[in-house]
Amino acid sequence: MADMKEHGNACCCGHGHGKEHGHEDHEHGCGCCHEHVHEHGHEHGCSCCHEHGHEHEHGEGSLKSLIVRLCVAAALLAAAIFIPAEGILKLALHALPYIVIGWDVLYRAAKNIVGGHVFDECFLMTVASLGAFCVGEYAEGVAVMLLYQLGELFQDIASDRTRDAISALTDVRPDSANVETGAGVIEMDAREVKPGAIIVVKPGERVPLDGVVLEGQTELDQSALTGESLPRGVAAGDRALSGCVNLRGLIRMRVEKGYGDSEAARILKLVEDASGRKARSEQFITRFARVYTPIVCALAVLIALIPPIFAGNMSEWVHRALIFLVVSCPCALVISVPLTFFAGIGALSRRGVLIKGGCYMDQLACADVFVFDKTGTLTEGRFRVKEVCARIEREELMELAAHAEAFSDHPLARAVLEEYGKEPDTTRTSGVEELAGRGVRALVDGRRVLVGNLKLMTENGIAAQELKGTALYVAVDGEYAGGIMLADTPKATAKQALEELKAQGARRLVMLTGDAEGSAAEVAQAVGITEYRAGLLPGGKSEYIGELIGERGKGQALAFVGDGINDAPSLALADVGIAMGGMGSDAAIEAADVVLMDDEPRKLATAVRGARRTLAIVKQNIAFSLAVKVGVMVLGALGVAGMWSAVFADVGVCLLAILNASRAMKIKE
Repeated sequence: MADMKEHGNACCCGHGHGKEHGHEDHEHGCGCCHEHVHEHGHEHGCSCCHEHGHEHEHGEGSLKSLIVRLCVAAALLAAAIFIPAEGILKLALHALPYIVIGWDVLYRAAKNIVGGHVFDECFLMTVASLGAFCVGEYAEGVAVMLLYQLGELFQDIASDRTRDAISALTDVRPDSANVETGAGVIEMDAREVKPGAIIVVKPGERVPLDGVVLEGQTELDQSALTGESLPRGVAAGDRALSGCVNLRGLIRMRVEKGYGDSEAARILKLVEDASGRKARSEQFITRFARVYTPIVCALAVLIALIPPIFAGNMSEWVHRALIFLVVSCPCALVISVPLTFFAGIGALSRRGVLIKGGCYMDQLACADVFVFDKTGTLTEGRFRVKEVCARIEREELMELAAHAEAFSDHPLARAVLEEYGKEPDTTRTSGVEELAGRGVRALVDGRRVLVGNLKLMTENGIAAQELKGTALYVAVDGEYAGGIMLADTPKATAKQALEELKAQGARRLVMLTGDAEGSAAEVAQAVGITEYRAGLLPGGKSEYIGELIGERGKGQALAFVGDGINDAPSLALADVGIAMGGMGSDAAIEAADVVLMDDEPRKLATAVRGARRTLAIVKQNIAFSLAVKVGVMVLGALGVAGMWSAVFADVGVCLLAILNASRAMKIKE
C-alpha cells in the first residue's frame, strides 16, 4: 500500500482527530520459516503434533469411535482371560480384541515400512505386541496395544483439531459493496468491484474496499485494523481502508484497490501465510522412537543370534529376545506424557487459562520473549481524563466541556462526561455542531464553546498551548480556556504481571501498538516496559515479530499477547499466541493457542508458571520411566526377568508415572 498518509491509527486528540503519518508499501509477510507446533486449518496439530502418523481424524466422531474401541477391546480381553481355552481357540479369543484396538497401528506401521519410515512408535508397538503373541503371552500383547491407544486418546482429548484460525476474520472483509451505476446504487459482490468505481458506505456499515472519500464526513472505527480505540475522522480527500466501520455519516468513495489487495484481505493473508509457514515440530515420542526403536530391535536380534553361538539353545535365546522386545515397549512413557499435559491443561483451565493443547504448553514453558499489544491487553482500552490544564477555574472548564459534549458518544466525550461526574443539563446547551475530524461547537449558557483538537483551535484563530499525547482543547468566546489531557489507562495489575514474568526469567518484554509515540511511551513507562514500537499496522507488527523469532536461540520461544482482530496475524505467527478472552475479538481467540479468559494480565504469569511445572513433571516421568525400563530390559536379556515380572514392573512404573502426573493438577498461585 503505497504512501498512505492520513492513517488514523496514530490519533492523538479530538473526535477522530487523525494524525498523519506515512508508511511504505511492503509485503506483510512474516519473512520467516520457523518451527511451530501447529498448523491452522483442519489439519491442526494435536497436543504434540502427530507427525508420527497418528491418523485419527481428531473430530468428535473419531474420539467417540476410539473410546468405543477401547471399551470393546477391554471387554473382549477380559472375556478371553476368563474363558478357559487352549491352542488356536485361545489365540483367536485374544486376537479379536487385539485387532479391534490395534488395526490402525498395524496399518500405519506397515505403511511407514513401505514408505521407508520404519523406526517409529507404531513399529515399536507392533513388534512388541506381536512378540508377546509369539511367546504365547497373548494377554500382554493386547495390553500393550490397549495402553498405547489409551495414551493416544489422552493426546487427542487434550488437543484442538477442529479450530480454524481464519474463519472469524471473514467478518472483517465485507462480501458486498453499494456501487453507483447509471441505474442508481446497486449492491454488488465486492470481488467484482474494480478500481475506479464509486461506492457508497452507509452509517454502521464496514468499508468494503480501500479508497478515497469523495463526498461526506464521518468517523471510522478502525480498531479492527490498527487496534487503536480512537475513531478517526475522515472527509473529502481522505483515505478509508476496508474493514473500518462507518460510525456516523454517509460517504461516497472512489475505489483504489481491488478486493484481493484491500487492507482487510491483507490481514487475512497474513494469518494464512503465518500459519502455512509453520513447520510441525516432531513429537517427543516420535523423536525418541526413531533412535530408541532401531537400538532395541538391533539388541533383540543380537540377543537371539550371538549367545547361541557360544551357549547353544537357540529357542531359549529367541524367547529372551522376544521378552526383551516386550519389556522395551515404553507404555509408562506413552501414557504418562500426554496425561501430564492433560492434567496441567485442566488445572490451568480452572484458573481461567485455556491452553488448546499440550504442544502449546510446551512452547509456553520455553517462552522467554513476550511481545504485547497495548490497547486492551496492557491497558483498559478506554480513555480517562489524566490531567486538566485550565486557564479558568477547573470546575468551570469541565462544566463547559461536558455540556458541549453532552450529545456526543465519542470515546473522548464519554471520558470528559465521566470525569465531570454529573448529568449535564442539556437545556443549557444549544446550536451543537459536530465537526468531523476536529471536534464540536456549541452554545452553553449563551457562550460559544469549542472543544476539539489543535486543528480546530487553529481554524478559529485561537492560540492554544500544544499538549503532549491525546488531548482536547477548549475555547470559550474565542479565547483559549485550557486543555484536557486523556489517556488509555494501564490495567491495574499490568505492571505486577510483567514484574512476575521477569521474576520467572523472561529475557525480553516488548510492547507493540498502532498508537502515537507519546501515548505508547507513556503506557510503556507506566507498566515498566523499556522496549516498544509505536504507529504499527498489523503487517508491521508481524514483520517485527518475525525479526524477533529469527533472533531466538535453540530451546527458546516467543509469545505474543493480544486481543483484537488486528492481532490475529501476530497471534498465528508467534511460537505461542495468547489472547485476552474476556474482551478479545473472536478472531483473536480463534487464532490464539492460549486464552486468558478474564482479561487479567497476571493470569499470564500463572500460565507460564503452570506450563513450566507441567513440563518439569513430564521430564521427571521420562527420566524415571527410561531408567526403570533399561534396568528391566537388562534383567530380561539375562533371563532373570520373565514375562510377567516384566509386565508387572512396567505396570508399576506406569502407575507411579500416573501418580506423579496427577501433581500437575495443582498449580500454586
